[in-house]
Amino acid sequence: MIHKRSLVRRSTVLAASGAAALVLAACGGDDGSPAGHGGHSATASATASASPGQHNAADTAFAKGMIPHHRQAVEMAGLAPGRARSAAVKKLAADIKKAQGPEIRTLSGWLTSWGEQVPAEGAADHSMHGSDGMEGMSGMMTDEEMTELENASGTAFDTAFMELMIKHHEGAVDMARTEQADGAYGPARKMAGDIVISQSAEIAQMRALLGKD
Repeated sequence: MIHKRSLVRRSTVLAASGAAALVLAACGGDDGSPAGHGGHSATASATASASPGQHNAADTAFAKGMIPHHRQAVEMAGLAPGRARSAAVKKLAADIKKAQGPEIRTLSGWLTSWGEQVPAEGAADHSMHGSDGMEGMSGMMTDEEMTELENASGTAFDTAFMELMIKHHEGAVDMARTEQADGAYGPARKMAGDIVISQSAEIAQMRALLGKD
């Protein structure tokens, strides 16, 4: 009997200790969980709410302006393989398409994520550009200039292409510098910096090919 009572008492003590441990663990979880989960949720919420707020009106204007601008450059570059005489011009046109095509997709993705409308295809004409604060900085080709380029070939095409593309690039560089100065979205400002560097180099290359340096 004594042995049996000792076993019962020991079991009772162990059960009580286990229950106390569970209570302490629960209390510890309650104390830590709100801070942990609440802190995590607050951080996640802050991140989620901060993401849309990382861009501003200048970023939106940059994306909406640069998309049709790039589309026109890609359209111009697409004329070179069948019309250009100079291998250097053909290579330059290929480089422009290779660089600006992916940038169009990136810019479109940003606008979509910001809840903004992506400029429709065919909005690359000069009348559609210049909105969103980009007036006077686009360097976009007129319909007449595009028609003249389409009708040119050989050396005449090479000269017209480079002269028009220099003006086009200068407009893009101006737009990019505006984004660098006024934009808030890091990736957009980085793209703008890349545009300034790459297109300034291409302007210098075209000027050299035209004998203007």
